[in-house]
Amino acid sequence: MKISADELEALFDAVPDVVFFVKDAQGRYTHANLTLVRRLGLKHRSDVIGRDVTELFPKALAGSYATQDQRVLDGEVIENQLEVHMFANRVTGWCLTCKRPLRQRGDVRGIVGISRDLGRPDGRHPTYARLRRVLAHLQEHFAEGVRVAHLAELADLSVAQLERHFRKVFQLTPQQLQTKLRIEEAMRRLHGGDSIASIGLACGFADQSAFARQFKATVGMTPRDYRAVVASSGNHRAPEPELVS
Repeated sequence: MKISADELEALFDAVPDVVFFVKDAQGRYTHANLTLVRRLGLKHRSDVIGRDVTELFPKALAGSYATQDQRVLDGEVIENQLEVHMFANRVTGWCLTCKRPLRQRGDVRGIVGISRDLGRPDGRHPTYARLRRVLAHLQEHFAEGVRVAHLAELADLSVAQLERHFRKVFQLTPQQLQTKLRIEEAMRRLHGGDSIASIGLACGFADQSAFARQFKATVGMTPRDYRAVVASSGNHRAPEPELVS
């Protein structure tokens, strides 16, 4: 028995922290759950269906989203990619995005995907107290080169155990969390007047090119474009960092 896209759309309408969508081979939305509709600042699903990202997102974001969609249409699977999303009616927030090509008789005919909000850490997990030490270390040293083996020692776990438990508690790998901390700090600094090059270095990137690549892959636009967006709109705040509790 197969589940139709219409049935999946109805199912995901009941999940407010997950964006669900299906797109055709031209990148136009054929299905969108109500979470996506509302986060775009729209009222009706019909306002989304038949339109592509260039018609729904700011220009600075649309190009990056369209490029990502094309990679999937070319056959790539995107799995748990850490991203910052900036919707019209929502404070900037973190999510994990998954996209897969939809195939019919072997040919790619579209895209199906979800973006789920990054939730709070699971403080009830048996290893949470140990992993707090790792989190505290990453928060203090996020701009430095950090070895996973050293993080495992801090938690008194093997590397394999650390990565498995870390993903269960924080929904991220240690490397993804370090990237998250770096990008959060960069976004905050981009609200000020420091040069982009100095911000990249302060946040642990080897040079401005590496900073721009990682920032665009995560936020969907370059640091320069992000600074211009926040300066012109004033509506978007950098995501608040997770604190050790």
